[in-house]
Amino acid sequence: MADRETIKKAFERNRKAVKLRPQMGKSTAATNVRLRDGTTCEVTHKHWTFKVDIGKGEGGNDAGPGPGILERGALGSCLAIGYSQTAAVMDVPLDSVEVTVESDMDARGMLGIDDRPPGFLELNCKVRIESPAPVEEVMKVIEETERRSPVLDDFRRPIPVSRTVTIHNGNEKTTEQESFQYEQKTESQS
Repeated sequence: MADRETIKKAFERNRKAVKLRPQMGKSTAATNVRLRDGTTCEVTHKHWTFKVDIGKGEGGNDAGPGPGILERGALGSCLAIGYSQTAAVMDVPLDSVEVTVESDMDARGMLGIDDRPPGFLELNCKVRIESPAPVEEVMKVIEETERRSPVLDDFRRPIPVSRTVTIHNGNEKTTEQESFQYEQKTESQS
């Protein structure tokens, strides 16, 4: 298990390296998803492979967690790991960290019943931390972490999305590329 000193040293080493050579902080990551057996996806990244699916009530195989579960898990784990890193750097002891991410949605958009957003309407993060440190110090850890959390930033800020499609149809192969920016809707629909 990574202890606070190991976490702190790694963070500070990486921070120093990127500060000296900003190009080191820039990268592109790719994760491959291959659809198998109707709705089951095999996700591969580096040496990890896992399954993602939807439940049987949605017509799926229930072979793994669904995309929404992974979204909530990505946000919660990014925050929990960030709290641990930030606390280590700030020398604030944490005995335990637990993050529960709740999402509200309305399936009418996803099912094409109307034009409301098909995704989450709201997220609520419930953070539970046990620490012998003063509450003010723990709150500084939380606030600094949330200011720098990459996954929280992904949820808060619209980011450009591009798409390249290659279609093989018999002897014919077609490739199309498109870049677009999704507009963030601010009005709520009921």
